[in-house]
Amino acid sequence: MGDSCNIPDALAAALRDARHVCVLTGAGVSAESGVPTFREAQEGLWAKYRAEDLATPEAFLADPALIWRWYRWRRGVVADVEPNPGHYAIAALADLVPRFTLVTQNVDDLHRRAGSRDVVEFHGNLFEDHCFAEGTVHVADDSHDIPTCPQCGANLRPGVVWFGEAIPEQALEKACAAAADCDVFLSVGTSSLVYPAAGLADLAQQNDAVTVEINPNPTMHAERFDFALAGNSATVLPELLELLSP
Repeated sequence: MGDSCNIPDALAAALRDARHVCVLTGAGVSAESGVPTFREAQEGLWAKYRAEDLATPEAFLADPALIWRWYRWRRGVVADVEPNPGHYAIAALADLVPRFTLVTQNVDDLHRRAGSRDVVEFHGNLFEDHCFAEGTVHVADDSHDIPTCPQCGANLRPGVVWFGEAIPEQALEKACAAAADCDVFLSVGTSSLVYPAAGLADLAQQNDAVTVEINPNPTMHAERFDFALAGNSATVLPELLELLSP
């Protein structure tokens, strides 16, 4: 069973003995479902824009209708894909260990669609809408080009973290607390380059957790992890799950 990605016995033992497993997922997990990574070339009428130029508070203030059109297009793209075996394996893993924390940098909601609960969404959720003025969560009326807050009348915005904005305080606190407390930390489909998410593995290792990187190609920081498994999450994670299954 472990031959395809050579899962070490020591890692299997660490997972079986763990009282708390923390998993961090990045864009690579979603890419395996067909979700385009954020910085991939835009398509169609969006080809003349850089994604980074459409994901800032300043861009929203300058032309909220344009930003809403782009995010509705993105929502349509993501709504057409399905969770992959990696997403489902993570959801199942939560039921096999005493305590489990899932932190994701992805905004596509695929983890929740696969059955994961209490997901710590580091960069927000593409399918939520927030009041631009107060940050409260609402459901946008898509019959309007620029939906407004039913409470204060300010424009609603997509519920994602834009460039120049901080990670939501509650998400950051939960992620850091889990990384500092866990026995096993899995970094899955992420470059380990973007902070503060990239610092979670360091925090886990500083607190004596076993750290694991899972990526098709080892990242430039692979040597920092106790184990680096080369493979797609949709392949490796079900194999790890099988090691724990009764």
